[in-house]
Parts: sequence; C-alpha cells; structure tokens
Amino acid sequence: MSFLRSAVGLLARVKLLEGSTSVQTRRHIKRWVSPTLRELAHRQKKLGPQKPERRAGFIEWNQRSELFAFSKRLGESFDLSELQRAFTEKSFAQREEDRRRQLGIEESDLQIPHNSDLVEKGQRIARAYVEAFLQHQLPKVPNDGLQAIASFLLSTETLAHVSSHLGTKDLIQSTEYPPSAESMAKSLHAVIGALASSSGIEKAFLFVRDFICTQLNQKDLLEVWTPQEPIQVLEKICQERKLGEAEPRLLGDCGKNTVLAAYQVGIYANRQLLGKGFGEDLKTATETAAIDALQSIFDTRDNRRPFDFSIQLEPKNVRLG
Repeated sequence: MSFLRSAVGLLARVKLLEGSTSVQTRRHIKRWVSPTLRELAHRQKKLGPQKPERRAGFIEWNQRSELFAFSKRLGESFDLSELQRAFTEKSFAQREEDRRRQLGIEESDLQIPHNSDLVEKGQRIARAYVEAFLQHQLPKVPNDGLQAIASFLLSTETLAHVSSHLGTKDLIQSTEYPPSAESMAKSLHAVIGALASSSGIEKAFLFVRDFICTQLNQKDLLEVWTPQEPIQVLEKICQERKLGEAEPRLLGDCGKNTVLAAYQVGIYANRQLLGKGFGEDLKTATETAAIDALQSIFDTRDNRRPFDFSIQLEPKNVRLG
C-alpha cells in the first residue's frame, strides 16, 4: 500500500513538472499589441506613401566610416579625401557654400571640393579601356559594331546599374534623393578617377574591366548591335575579304498564301553556305540569313568563346584621349 502511495505521488510530480514546462515555453502576446499595430497601420495608410529618407540623416551615420567600408568592400586602396570628393556633386557643393555664407563663415572656409574633374578623368579612362578591351576580344567586328557595344557598356543605364549594386546610393552627396541614374553614373566615373589618382592608372583599368566590361557576360551581342541593312553590309564584306558574290537561295517554304507562311533562305558565296534564316516572307528571311552570316563572319554567335575577363591589357595598348 505504501508503494502504491509513493507511485501516485511520483506521477503527480511528473505531471506538475510537465505542466510547468509547457507554461514556460508557451508564447504570450500582450493584449495591447494587436490594437497598437492596427492603429499604426491606419496612421501609415492615412499619411500615404512617404519619400525615402537619406541614410546620412540618421544619428549613427558616419561618412568617413562608410567611405572606408566602401573601399574595403571593393578591395581597393583609396585616398579617403579623394573618395569623398568623388561622391560630392557640384550642385551639392554650391548649395553648402551658400548655406555657410549665410551663416557668416569666412570666405576662405567656404570652398567645398566637388567631383567635376574626377568625372571627366573617369570618363576618359573608362572609354579608353572599354574600347581597347573590345578590340582585343572582338577583333573581327568592324568599328561601328565596336562603337555600338562600347556605347552600351558606357551608357547611363548600364553605369547606374553597376553603381547601384556597388552601394553608392547613400554615399552620393546630391541635392536630390534618391539620386538619379545620371548622378549614379557620374559618381561611378568619379570613383574611377579617384582610384586612378590614389592607386595608379593600372588599378583603374582593372576596375573598369571587373565592373563594367563584365556586363557583357552571357549577353546576346545581337541585342546590343544589329547591323543596319545587313544584305548590303554582307555584300561589302564579301567584296573586301574576297569571299565571292553573296547569293541568297530559297531552301524551303511552307504555308504559302496563308497567315502562317514560313520561308527558309540560305546565303551562299563561292558555293559555301554563310548563313541561314527564317521569315514570314522572302525579304525578312533573306535579311535574317544575312545577319546570321555576319554573325558567323564577325564571330559574335551565342556559341562563341566566352569573353576572357582575366586578361590584363598593357597600359601602352590603351589609348587615353
């Protein structure tokens, strides 16, 4: 009987321990949380969408620390004063000078360096290296094609895309926020100029290769540059390279005189097939075949050898304007 009593007591203690454990691990939410969240959501909806605030306006913002972290993220060695100047736009500097002048600050302390000269320097470096890189990687492409591809790499949209992914949005000192695509592109040029001033021109060239030229990775060059009047261009190329006269031939068709008509045209020169193309009529199919032939001649097909982004061009091979 005593054994039975001790067993019942032990079971009671076990149940008590299990109940206390469940109480300790149970999640409790205070009653005031739900109405508070509802009220905050109602106020936010009533205010409407708010403009984004500058990170520089927060108390814990430290411009010098952010610039130091930016340089370390890129693995580059910047002069911090040059890097800060690279992110300071001329309009922002003029506004700050006017504000200081109104506060009665001496004229000698009003001057704020801005990035105008660094932007010009970075533009020259970026264009020179991009053109040299393309000439090295695409030796068969004519000059107008190289210029079109270089214009794509140096366009405002491409540079702003690179700049935003490098984290320059909150570092740019501009009169507008968020900064425009043009401001972000200029800041990237200024960063290139600041890197050249801090670490040398070769470091700036490698920066352009690693962050701008790599935008061609897995890019369809036909989307970047499509030759205008491809049939005439192909005939000219065939004459210059003595490939023979370009002659289009119908290889096949189906669905004539219907809305689903399709034609296949091949372009031959010296009994050699240069390219094939499809289209809803003979003219479109011939132009598509001419473009395919030009891609084969210029070595710009999708299955070409990938760009080599590990090359280091000699500075003497890069012509700075």
